[in-house]
Amino acid sequence: MMVSVRPIEDRRLTAIGLLVIAYLFFTIIDSCAKWLVQYGGLPTTEIVFVRYAGQLLIVSAIFLPTRGMELVRTRNLKLEVLRGLFLMGSTIANFTALIFLPLTVTSSISFTMPLMLCALSIPLLGETVGWRRWMAILVGFVGVLIIVQPGTSSFHPAAFLSLLGAAFTALYFLFTRKLAGVDPTTTQQFYSAFVATICLIPLVVWGGWVWPASIVGWFCFGTMGAAALVAHQLITVAHRFAPATVLAPFGYVQIFFMTASSWLVFNQPPSVWVYVGAPIVIASGLYIWMRERQLSKSIITEVVARD
Repeated sequence: MMVSVRPIEDRRLTAIGLLVIAYLFFTIIDSCAKWLVQYGGLPTTEIVFVRYAGQLLIVSAIFLPTRGMELVRTRNLKLEVLRGLFLMGSTIANFTALIFLPLTVTSSISFTMPLMLCALSIPLLGETVGWRRWMAILVGFVGVLIIVQPGTSSFHPAAFLSLLGAAFTALYFLFTRKLAGVDPTTTQQFYSAFVATICLIPLVVWGGWVWPASIVGWFCFGTMGAAALVAHQLITVAHRFAPATVLAPFGYVQIFFMTASSWLVFNQPPSVWVYVGAPIVIASGLYIWMRERQLSKSIITEVVARD
């Protein structure tokens, strides 16, 4: 008999608070990954593997003794696997981009996620996106062009990896919302870590293994899995308490966490183009969020009037 799944609740303020804390932990993950790549000499595939294998070990150690096989039982295995693959793809793309780009650039590009979420809602959710939101999407990508400066000496192709990571993240959030109220959050955490760990084992075996050579390296090595568990647990619970369209704007607080880490840890302050382009991307995402809320209220008003 499967464990009962907590239903979707309307606790929006709590959800927003959980989301902000989650993005602080995401910043810790990215900072640790960047340090291990730049200063620790570890391969990217190994870092991604450690991030998910660590999460899998912690989830299993905490919840298997109390839940047993209930932890791995799911009502929708296909959604769990797809969600795990999208999250893994996002992490690989992002960690690889971090080798070449400052945290401020990768985080600014990642803010295109709400724009992609809006565009992907057409084929995946059957929603209709009007010309206003399409214009906001285009304006947002103009902001990205300002940040990455294509055609100039400061442009690096790794920016495309950040965009790919944002697309995978948007898909991950779509499937997280689809699984809300379907599987317990612990089961979702298990599968997101399990899918990536299994997929990455061959790459780690063939690519060779490198151990950290410093205390800081070991700290980063061990912190990623725990931070990932906390971050994704908070994200999953937040999406049970509030729709993705409500939570999306508050993800922009991560730019403050990322800027602080980039500046203080890696001595990479934001360029003037980040100051110009990031607000454009954020404004576009906020407009889409406000437009979706306006349309939702209009639909509810029409239904009530019709009844």
